[in-house]
Amino acid sequence: MQYAILCYNDEAAVSGWSQQEEDACMQRLEAVQAGLREAGRLGPVVRLMPTSAATTLRKDQDPPLVIDGPFAETKEQLLGFYIVDCASPEAALDVAKDLGRANPGGAFEIRPLLSLKPGDMSK
Repeated sequence: MQYAILCYNDEAAVSGWSQQEEDACMQRLEAVQAGLREAGRLGPVVRLMPTSAATTLRKDQDPPLVIDGPFAETKEQLLGFYIVDCASPEAALDVAKDLGRANPGGAFEIRPLLSLKPGDMSK
């Protein structure tokens, strides 16, 4: 089964890293990714642009309201995500723990993915 591992962290703290800190973190993450890639278990890895580039559509109003920014009432923001193939939720948690050791701070949210075929709403 595929799982999304959503990466949350304090955007201000991460963007405040020196180039050396950023490079060191990326090198540690690449070591985790390499093992998953070699095992054929790594799907897309995405790092999101800063929240200042985000737009939110609030659809609970008529007409819907478009707002600049993520409009999240939280210190941590969604900074990116991994798609991994794991045999169980526990295996996905193990991957998140490995990523957590490589990238300090924040949180990882693990969610199983439901794949839908384009144009086909059946599961």
